[in-house]
Amino acid sequence: MLDHVTFSVSDLEKAKAFYTETLAPIGYALRYEFNEGDSEIVGIGSGPPPEVWFYAGGKTVPHVHFAFRAGTRTQVDEFYWRALAAGGTDNGVPWIRENYAPDYYAAFVFDPDGNNIEMVCRASEESKL
Repeated sequence: MLDHVTFSVSDLEKAKAFYTETLAPIGYALRYEFNEGDSEIVGIGSGPPPEVWFYAGGKTVPHVHFAFRAGTRTQVDEFYWRALAAGGTDNGVPWIRENYAPDYYAAFVFDPDGNNIEMVCRASEESKL
């Protein structure tokens, strides 16, 4: 199951206005706005956490960013090592990303076409989703 998707946009204000308006019928709304380094980031979705993210500024997302939801941290680890063995390129080892959320355990790889693929487990180490 997909957890979220991220797009790089040339005009963040225009993308924010467009997607907030057009996705309102399905309950999506502006949920987050913040800066990460020199990038502006907006999250739109049906509730925390948002399902759709947009980046503008210094950080670009190659092609598209897909994040798949895992039930355990072991699945995240296995995804990462299998992806590297299958020809992917490291873009972030399995680790807790506390700047995203306290239990956000994720790994990132670029697929052979340069897409940023993530596997994330939002459960604590002891629990499962």
